[in-house]
Amino acid sequence: MGDSEKKTTTFSKGLLKNEELYQYILETSVYPREPQPLKELREATAAHPLAIMGTAPDAGQAIEMVLKLINAKKTIEIGVFTGYSLLLTALSIPDDGKIIAIDVDRKNYDEIGLPIIRRAGVEHKIDFIESQALPVLDRLLEDDENEGSLDFAFVDADKVNCKNYHERLMKLLKVGGVVVYDNTLWDGTVALPEDLMEEGFMKEIRRDAIEFNSYLATDSRVQICLAPLGDGITICRRIC
Repeated sequence: MGDSEKKTTTFSKGLLKNEELYQYILETSVYPREPQPLKELREATAAHPLAIMGTAPDAGQAIEMVLKLINAKKTIEIGVFTGYSLLLTALSIPDDGKIIAIDVDRKNYDEIGLPIIRRAGVEHKIDFIESQALPVLDRLLEDDENEGSLDFAFVDADKVNCKNYHERLMKLLKVGGVVVYDNTLWDGTVALPEDLMEEGFMKEIRRDAIEFNSYLATDSRVQICLAPLGDGITICRRIC
């Protein structure tokens, strides 16, 4: 990794407390294989005040592998921000693949991600819907043909609604399809005693994450893997 790239890495999305080890993983395994458009978008996002909201590149690498392993073609994404994971998906699926992308505000996507996505030649794969996600999912389920039609889903949105998203996605995903949830370890705070957490946003999301992780652990419809990549991702494969 060059000096310019090191300067743009101003924060760590990794859960490894040894920053040198996390950087070793990025520099050895992730950055050398990161497509140029993704690198450009990651660096552009790094200048945003809320850059920490972007998908971690090591988590993105795992998502790319999942997309390729299941030969995903029809996908959905809930929560877009600047579009790193959206671009990653668009680069990974076939030229006639489709992504339904949902976010309540497309400003960051339009200003930062979309120009890079256009230059990458994959904008035609994306159907961006500026909306709350639940109404969109409910509309999709009004058409019986949409049930079991999706190969893959990625959720990086409001954590309090993850169970609601999951229930709907279990109907939209085909058996063998995969949904990946981001931030399921919430900066490692899920393992901290509650009395060590100050009241506020971090503690509220921690509670949501713990509740959602317990919920997934007992869901017999999915095979799960909670991986300490980025801020924690949970990979769920629908098995029934």
